[in-house]
Formats: sequence, structure tokens, C-alpha cells
Amino acid sequence: MVLKGSALLLLLVGFAGLAWAQAPGDPGSDREAPRSSAGANKWRAPTGAPPRSLSNSQNVRRTSGEEDGIPAGAPLGASGAAGSRPRQPIARVTEGSGVLPNDAGQVWREYDITPYVVRVTSTNRPEQAIVDWILRDTGYEAWHSEPLGFLSVNRRTLRVYHTPQMQSAVADVVDRFVNTEAETSAFSLRVITIGHPDWRVKAKPMLKPLAVQTQGIQAWLLAREDAALLMNELRKRTDFREHSSPHLLVNNGQSTTVASTRPRTFTRDITLRPEAWPAYEPELGQFDEGFSLELSPLLSLDGNSIDAVIKCNIDQLERLVPVMLDVPTRVASGQRAKVEVPQITHCRLHERFRWPTDHILLVGLGVVATPVPADPSPLRAAIPWTPSPSRADLLVVVEAKGKLTEPTAPAPNTTTTQRDMQRYRGRY
Repeated sequence: MVLKGSALLLLLVGFAGLAWAQAPGDPGSDREAPRSSAGANKWRAPTGAPPRSLSNSQNVRRTSGEEDGIPAGAPLGASGAAGSRPRQPIARVTEGSGVLPNDAGQVWREYDITPYVVRVTSTNRPEQAIVDWILRDTGYEAWHSEPLGFLSVNRRTLRVYHTPQMQSAVADVVDRFVNTEAETSAFSLRVITIGHPDWRVKAKPMLKPLAVQTQGIQAWLLAREDAALLMNELRKRTDFREHSSPHLLVNNGQSTTVASTRPRTFTRDITLRPEAWPAYEPELGQFDEGFSLELSPLLSLDGNSIDAVIKCNIDQLERLVPVMLDVPTRVASGQRAKVEVPQITHCRLHERFRWPTDHILLVGLGVVATPVPADPSPLRAAIPWTPSPSRADLLVVVEAKGKLTEPTAPAPNTTTTQRDMQRYRGRY
């Protein structure tokens, strides 16, 4: 009887402890609030409060963790995973004074560029050309160092904050764009190659050297009549090639591009595929071979001189160097596959020129890869010691033809042309 009484007493104490553990945390409540069967097994916070419902369309927020340095309710990191924290900046960041500094006397100016934008229809953002030319004239560093200054442009207004001296330089550039005398102009842009640079022997007296910053590049000015005579003599040479001679219609300050490229495919790598025959798959690459010439002209206010930025890129695939890779398989342990490594040649020109509009600009890039190479010969591809692709003296000829509203000059008669040719031959 004593044992049975002790067991009964222990059983009653156990039930009482279980009931006390399941009771709500509020000491003043006599019984636990009823819970639905759906939420009976949900996790509860240590305080006994029901879990907060979370929406998938909203950022998850922390409800605790202030001891970690993150305030309650702060959003999680970009990953959205629990425990992630937003990255704190390392540099010291302040709100500033809220006033633009003018220690160097900076002033705010707004320039109306609507007269230029409304007449340019060749591009979606003609106003960007104004910013590009301002940066070319003033330098990029002037807007990213001391004193403080900035540029902002839309289709109506150019906003500038800088020193009065810089504002004067900006005003000169803007006037060259909005000037009605500098409307759409015609330019002749020619790309010529000559097999040997000995054409300079006879042309030397006619060429006026022009300063060039790019090494290996030469530039000259020619009078219009001398340029016509020179072109006639060059066309008589058997190694003369004219790759492009379009008459371009360029808006003042905008850019136009003449390009001629062709794709060349080659096997650049292999991908192993043990489940298929022959256990690998070739990965093809492409090389765009040819040339690209970009012209960006800007006329002066009086129309007597022209500034132009010329960019020329030439890429040539000389040959493909074969490399044999081991691709062993269960069937053929000595299997090999060929990949090709391109041997290429590049030529780059990025130069700014200024010359009178009544003269013609001639730029010589030197003996470089031909802009439009001939089709690759199968013999050259099979024999690695065959001669490399041809080289030629590359010439770029730029001529301003004037505004579109101006009437074109009549073509010279035959008698005048013959007389000019005789005078040319008499010089030498």
C-alpha cells in the first residue's frame, strides 16, 4: 500500500508539472487562450507571442537581434536570407553643407541648345556631341578635380557649373554648334592603299606637314588643285587601291563611320563529351577582319577652319597557328584534336586635326595591314612558312565640300585638266 501510494503521488506531480509548462506566460491568466489546430504546431517566440505572418511580396524584417548592432525591424540583405546584414560603408559619409562650393568663383550657366538639336535627325541624342566636344576642348580632368564643376545636358538646355574662364571656353564650343552657318555639311572621306611608299618622291613639293601626336603617323595639307593632280597620278599605279570613297553627309559636330569587315571562324577550343563520339565537341570562335573609320568634324564660327577627330581601326587575321590537343577515349587512347590560335595584326589611330577648309587633309598611317585583305589562300593556311599577308601604305583623305545649300561647282573641262597635268609633269 505504501508503494502504490508513492507511485500515485509521483504521477500526480508529473501531470501538474506538465500543465504548468503548457500554461501561457502571462502570470495573471488562469488558462491558455484557445488555439486553432492549424497553428498548434507552429514555432512560438520565447515570450509566448504567436509568430508574425510574413508576406512574400514584402522584404523580411528582423524582430530581434538588437544585440548584434542591427535595430529591430531593419530589412535583411539583398539575398533575403535570415541573418544577412546590409553592408556598412567603410568611408566616412556626410550629408555636406547642401550648398555648392564656389571657392574658385564658380558660376552657374544654362545654354539653350534647341536650335542645334531640332535640325539634327540622324541620331537619337544629338546633344551628346556637344558634351563630347566640350570635354575634348577643356580636358576630362577639369571636370573631375579641383575646382568643383559639372556638366548636365538634355535636349533643350546645357547646364554648366564652373569658373568664368571655363564658362567662356564652353560658350565658344556651344556657339559653334548652334551657329546657323554650320549646318549639315558634305565631306569626302577616302581610304587608299599603295603597295610601296615611294609615291612621296614626286609628291613631296606639294605636301605641307601637319603636326601629329601619334607615333608612326604623318599628316599633310594639300591645295585642292594639287590634291586633284596627286590623285590622278596615284590612280595610274598598279598597286593603287581605293577601298572607300563615299561622299558623306555629316551634321556639324556629329560622327559618321565607314566600315568594311568580314567574319573569320576558327576552332578556338574543344569541349569534352565522353558520352558521344568522338568524345569531344569543337568550340568555334569568330574574328571580325577589316577596317572601321570614324570622322567627327566641327566647323569654326566663321567657317574658315575645321576641327576633326579621326578614329581608324584595322584588324587583320594573318594566319591560324594549329595546336594538337590529346583527347584520349576508351576506344582510342591516342586520339588528338586540333585547335587554332589566331595570329593577328592591329592598327589604331585616334587623332585630332585642324586645317583650313580650302585645303585637303592627307593622313598617312604607314605600311600597315591592308584594310580589306584578300580571301585566305588554302595553300597559305596549309603551309605555315608561306609569306604573311600583304602590307600597304594606308592613306586617308578628308575634304570638306561645303554646306548642302551651296550649289555644286561645275566639273572642270577637259582642256583645263590637260593643262594642269602638263604643269604637274613640268615640276619634275
